[in-house]
Amino acid sequence: MMNKEDVEALLLRGPFHQWLGLKVISVGAGEIELLATWRPEWVVNVAGGYTHGGILATLIDLTADWALVSETGKGVPTVDLRVDYHRAAMQGDLKCVGKVIKSGKTLSVSEAQIFDGEGRLLASGRGVYMTPAAK
Repeated sequence: MMNKEDVEALLLRGPFHQWLGLKVISVGAGEIELLATWRPEWVVNVAGGYTHGGILATLIDLTADWALVSETGKGVPTVDLRVDYHRAAMQGDLKCVGKVIKSGKTLSVSEAQIFDGEGRLLASGRGVYMTPAAK
């Protein structure tokens, strides 16, 4: 298992991840918690101030993905992704919690949940990821 600092250094190599304002809060055995810093560019509905669902789907995918990366130390490409939206995301930072459900030899499964600053569940999902071959 990788430590928090190593996971964050690897995560923030990606310019898109930097743009999302990601910070690793914690890393455990097959688990990760991230913070995504809110940006005005996330807004899809200016009158309502809602965050675009694509941002939430992105956060589901990368949080579930990085729960696996914390175990493997390597990128894990997405094979399939399901996202459920539970409520509109308003302005504010987002807490992203990911957990490995099954680590497999070729495919693995992880889940993620996205919460607002008040702890309300905004979106949840599950991804299937290609697991890198052991060397």
